[in-house]
Amino acid sequence: MRIIILAILFVVATTNINAQNVTPQEVKVGDILEIGRPDAPQYKHIDFPRANFIIKKGGIANYKIVEGNKVVVTAIKEKKDGSVEVKIKKTNGKRFFNSHPVVKADLKNALESGELSVL
Repeated sequence: MRIIILAILFVVATTNINAQNVTPQEVKVGDILEIGRPDAPQYKHIDFPRANFIIKKGGIANYKIVEGNKVVVTAIKEKKDGSVEVKIKKTNGKRFFNSHPVVKADLKNALESGELSVL
């Protein structure tokens, strides 16, 4: 009897966890997202430029300053492999690293890893 009750509780708990995830189809142009902290030392799913390109354009190559920034989705594009790519820019109108106005991100993977979060 205990096993049946535990199995039912497990199914209910996993259903509730999956219901809280944001799917890429729910994000549309104009939505505001927040850049979070990456799991790895670098951002994997947000396509920030490499440090040498930032420096060549006169920017400051410090990836810690983008953490916590609020960004707005400017374009959504579905790729052939089924992934959704979005273009994001800062809500305050400034540039990323003082050099790049818009960056691309793989929406599904960035939301799952916590690099992006919906506000």
